[in-house]
Amino acid sequence: MTDEQYMSVALKLAEKNLGDVFPNPTVGCVIVKDGAIIGKGCTAVGGRPHAEKLALQNTKEDTEGGTMYVTLEPCCHHGVTGPCTEEVIKSKVSRVVVAAMDPDPRVSGGGIRALEEAGIRVDQGVMREEAEALNVGFFTTRLRNRPYITCKVATTLDGKIASFTGHSKWITGEDTRRWVHELRAKYDAVMIGSNTLVADDPLLTCRIPGLESKSPIRLVVDTQGKLNADHNVAKTADQVDTWVVTNNRKHQLVENVKYLEVNSSNDSKVCLKDLTTKLVSRIGITRLLVEGGGVLVTQMLKRNLVDRLIICRSGKILGNDGIPFVGNLALESIGKCYVFKKAQIIDLSDDVVEIWDSVAK
Repeated sequence: MTDEQYMSVALKLAEKNLGDVFPNPTVGCVIVKDGAIIGKGCTAVGGRPHAEKLALQNTKEDTEGGTMYVTLEPCCHHGVTGPCTEEVIKSKVSRVVVAAMDPDPRVSGGGIRALEEAGIRVDQGVMREEAEALNVGFFTTRLRNRPYITCKVATTLDGKIASFTGHSKWITGEDTRRWVHELRAKYDAVMIGSNTLVADDPLLTCRIPGLESKSPIRLVVDTQGKLNADHNVAKTADQVDTWVVTNNRKHQLVENVKYLEVNSSNDSKVCLKDLTTKLVSRIGITRLLVEGGGVLVTQMLKRNLVDRLIICRSGKILGNDGIPFVGNLALESIGKCYVFKKAQIIDLSDDVVEIWDSVAK
């Protein structure tokens, strides 16, 4: 097998616990000797132990002279546990193949230097783009001090998320809704606004056999105390971590729900930039899925906080009096548009899922 093939195995391992390792990156590690894989590991749920340590623990064979494939540069700093570089050096592998450099300033090349100074050959950049895409949330927290943010909307063919009466169930079909449940499992948290809470009363969980434990943290942006004990997210808050994001703590607290207080914006709403920063510093969120509604999505767009836009589009048409998925942006010309590039199109029964990535202004 080639370096790329072994690294592909490591990337598959890393993907296994995606959405369950925050605030750490998800990493895969494979140890090879004499042309055979003798050890495997991936970052454990909760972010520890790290992949390299688990791969070394999972092999009973002598690793001296072997090659380690790891999707992210091994850490070299002392945190809750000791640095992975120490364990790698003790293993006496002769070569380490690294996919991507760690953007964390506590590492950022230091892990590679430590290995090389110990006499270990290090090769970098094998499947780097794939590794960086897998850990885009972790990279975003380190480079932008906020999570990687995806906005997902279910719309009609003409871009409406509900009828003029607010009715929205169901715009898309069963296969698409199942796909969305699988999508949630890959994110640390899912967020909605209080209007969506009242209109849809969603659970925001992964209700697919085998993925129930992968339900993300639930966040509700609620400045007016609309959340009450009868809402589904409140009734299940003892089972799935649930937070209210607010700039006003005067409203009544709901049992088992946690509260994150953030600054106010100039229009007295929640300051979304302060919110996204605190999601990293207070909770450790690296990947955030925003599921609406239109007011929240519009505000996220206005503040350039949308990295990826997912449109689950059905063949239905609601007409001009339907509620659009994005509100007024006050753009004077095409040249001032928010621009997204097409990343993927997925056909699901009678629906189409469009995945678009932001083109930075």
